[in-house]
Amino acid sequence: MQDAEIPFRNIQSGALRGRNPVMASRSLAKVLAGIRQSLQVLEEFRPQACLATGGYVMAPVAIACRMRAVPVMIYLPDMTPGLAVQWLSALAQKVAVSFPEVAGFFGKKAVVTGYPVRAGLLNAVEDRQTARLKLTRKLGMNLEHGLPLLLVFGGSQGARSINRAVWQAAPALLPDCQILHVVGTRDWPLLGQEGPELWDNPLADRYHPVAYLHEEMPWALASADLAFARAGASVLAEFPLARLPSVLAPLPGAGSHQLPNARKLAGSGAAAIIEDAQLTERLEPTIAALLADQNRRHSMAAAAGALAQPQAADNIARELQRLAARG
Repeated sequence: MQDAEIPFRNIQSGALRGRNPVMASRSLAKVLAGIRQSLQVLEEFRPQACLATGGYVMAPVAIACRMRAVPVMIYLPDMTPGLAVQWLSALAQKVAVSFPEVAGFFGKKAVVTGYPVRAGLLNAVEDRQTARLKLTRKLGMNLEHGLPLLLVFGGSQGARSINRAVWQAAPALLPDCQILHVVGTRDWPLLGQEGPELWDNPLADRYHPVAYLHEEMPWALASADLAFARAGASVLAEFPLARLPSVLAPLPGAGSHQLPNARKLAGSGAAAIIEDAQLTERLEPTIAALLADQNRRHSMAAAAGALAQPQAADNIARELQRLAARG
């Protein structure tokens, strides 16, 4: 938020899921404190409308806005709503969703806007050659012309199962691609311990590890020919806009929204899915097959591009203006 020069205020909140009585009491206390803090912010800021997104962290703001008759629009980026969104949608006048099939969860309140992306990605995909030049200069790496670029990332902290699977598969993949691997800040120290085979490989200069990407990420998405990643909500917008075919390993576990996200892209022909527990066995042959089949990658890129909604941010802004005018 600071990078975007948007004023930011912290408020407290607590998980809305069922827990033991002690934890539930603590969460309720945090929510009540967050409502008081939100009411103070509303008094200072005097908003005409509220856009709420995320999980339980948005609860105090949405409740405070309801108390002060400020119209609320919730934005749901994922393909399925969590409990917090389901409960708080009762307080909202509108619920914006990324795709039509999600609208059914919210009836007449739903409006399909698409998933907004940062302007940097919109600019990067318009000039991919410049994006790749900026990427290589900023990271100080050499990319071989005509050799596919595989982009790997698992979030800002990284994903250990993804990292380990890539370190294992990379020696077999490097003859056919170059890899930009966003390892994550948490696992960055493990690179020297678990990737020794990479450094002994004669093609090691095709493997480009980095701990984290921020402003460079749009350039990486625009430059890549194939991605291997988790299936957080952002892939529903960024991969389609970048026309980027992908292999997705959804975060496992109860409550994860990533499998429906992955199924959306895979069902559209834009992605392949590998379960986290199968990465060791399936990652290398899956990626190798895609690298060897340029026609399939082109078909997946076209399928991804068909899902792109570059006007999503404008759509959300327009709905907020309508809410504010009615409020």
